[in-house]
Amino acid sequence: MARERQGRDREARDERRETRPETRPRFRLDQPRARRRKLLPDYDPEAFGRLSERIARFLGTGRFIVWMTVVIILWVVWNVSAPESLRFDNYPFIFLTLMLSLQASYAAPLILLAQNRQDDRDRVTHEQDRRQNERSIADTEYLTREIASLRMGLGEVATRDWLRSELQDLVKELEEQRRLFPPEAARARDVGDR
Repeated sequence: MARERQGRDREARDERRETRPETRPRFRLDQPRARRRKLLPDYDPEAFGRLSERIARFLGTGRFIVWMTVVIILWVVWNVSAPESLRFDNYPFIFLTLMLSLQASYAAPLILLAQNRQDDRDRVTHEQDRRQNERSIADTEYLTREIASLRMGLGEVATRDWLRSELQDLVKELEEQRRLFPPEAARARDVGDR
């Protein structure tokens, strides 16, 4: 009975699957997906980053300040002293203000991008320095332990000064024995014993 019910349930599920349209296409997991279209063009972020760093370096030089000053002075002089028909930006210099604002609006993000890249490089460098310092500390501690063990081992080894003092003590002892027992008395004693 239970088997018959399970069989009927299975058949009903299969019929529902066949009658119900698939809402999503099935993807095969063994194949890569097709690439999606992108609205924005592809660019190399590393090349863009290098370009932004070059621009930021140039914007931070005295050469840029001098050239910018020369361009602004020429702009103002031209629009003040040129004939009315040749002027392209009259007194309030609205177009000059627009151009400077445009230049600043591009310069600020490029400078920030260059700073972020430099921060990333600094972070990697600091991490490498930290690891190198840890290795140096570990090496120093190892060498300190080795030197301490060598000192302890040398404390048990006979040094030249210690040997010299021991030999001097033996020489003093022999001289005392020679004074107490002169060699003639020792020979006479040996002769008497025979």
